[in-house]
Amino acid sequence: MIAWRSRIPYELEFEFTVRETDAPCWMIGDATGALAGTGHWRLFECQGVTAVTYEWRVTTTKAWMNLLAPVARRVFEYNHNVVMRWGGEGLARRLGCNLLATG
Repeated sequence: MIAWRSRIPYELEFEFTVRETDAPCWMIGDATGALAGTGHWRLFECQGVTAVTYEWRVTTTKAWMNLLAPVARRVFEYNHNVVMRWGGEGLARRLGCNLLATG
C-alpha cells in the first residue's frame, strides 16, 4: 500500500503492481485503489547523471475529488506538484544524491 499525503488535508492510498520491466531501463505497472490506471517509468544515464521520467495515466476513484475537479483543478495541480517534488527530494535523500531538476 502506498499512501500520499499532501498540503491539502487528504490522503490517497493505492496499490502499485509492477507488470513489466526491462531493468534498468524501464518499468510499467498498474495502480488500484484511490488511483486507478497505469504508470510507465523510464531511466536514462548520460555522463554519470541518471534521469528518471514517468508517465501516469491514472484517474481518482474518490467521488468527492471527481466532483470538485472541474472547479478545483488548479488547487489539485498545485498539490500534485508539491507531492511530486517532495517525492523526488525524499528519493534523492534515500539514494544519497542530488536532485537536479523537477517538473
